Amino acid sequence: MKKILVIQPLRAEALALFEERSDVSYEVVTDFSKENLIARVADAVAITVRDAPLPMEVLAAAPNLRIVSRHGVGYDNIPVDYCTGRGVPVTVVGDVNAISVAEQTMFLMLAAARGGIRLDAAIRAGDFGARSRLIGVELRGRTLLIVGFGRIGREVARRATAFGMHILVHDPFASRADHAGARFVERLEDGLAAADILTLHVPLSEATHHLIDAAALKALRPGAIVINAARGGIIDEAALVEALETGHVRSAGLDTFEVEPLPTVHPLVDDRRVVLSPHSAALTEESLLAMGIVTARNALAGIDGVLDPTLVVNPSVLKVATDAQ
Repeated sequence: MKKILVIQPLRAEALALFEERSDVSYEVVTDFSKENLIARVADAVAITVRDAPLPMEVLAAAPNLRIVSRHGVGYDNIPVDYCTGRGVPVTVVGDVNAISVAEQTMFLMLAAARGGIRLDAAIRAGDFGARSRLIGVELRGRTLLIVGFGRIGREVARRATAFGMHILVHDPFASRADHAGARFVERLEDGLAAADILTLHVPLSEATHHLIDAAALKALRPGAIVINAARGGIIDEAALVEALETGHVRSAGLDTFEVEPLPTVHPLVDDRRVVLSPHSAALTEESLLAMGIVTARNALAGIDGVLDPTLVVNPSVLKVATDAQ
């Protein structure tokens, strides 16, 4: 039997794919401490994982590992370089959560533009007069800078275009044919200088850590709105707090944070101009079901040696495996 270690539960429909296989067994683990994972991973040939940290020591304790299947599109919780050195593919779920994240991005954008948090709090406090004091802005005619034009960024562009926004894109790796209505800027600084609203859709890496720092925020147009439904750490949160305090940044919508859970003492928590959600942009009923199924299929494909290369984040291991056959 080929064992799949399921770190953090998957939907029943996804686990059913494992149950259909007579050559596969699985174990669901809800205690994802390093010690517990090491104790349970020795006989695993596949691992599925959501957002739990997957330390190198856990992978080292799995000598027969063939695949790490990530339930999501980010993979900063997985030591990809180590997996590549071992020849172990790491997979993601592709575009199945793109709609959910794009819709959450637009929700954050609208709520930030219209002062949704402050208006909600005002009416709950009996302050109906807030309607004449807390005045929002329209998205129509605003320039939106999308940093990162992958699956999610393209879906955001489609929705923003429907709102009558002007679309700028900064992504040196994206095809210029991906969105006919977008104008690409080679330099991030040029895009920031033209942007009324900034939205981020890049992975967290050494290159993108604090990509949006104090200088980048200052480069935005006065009264800009900042949205992050990608990864915490891409924005320097201390710099964002300062930009909000000075008023250079009008408001923000954040789904991800440098430290998660976000500490309740963090200054962003008390700022009602900031719309917050708990890293939940991808978590809709539709997306969770689709992500679970693709996660399970990727695990099985890794076992069977029939992976879809477009879902493998370290595709060099596939060439090595092919050359070895």
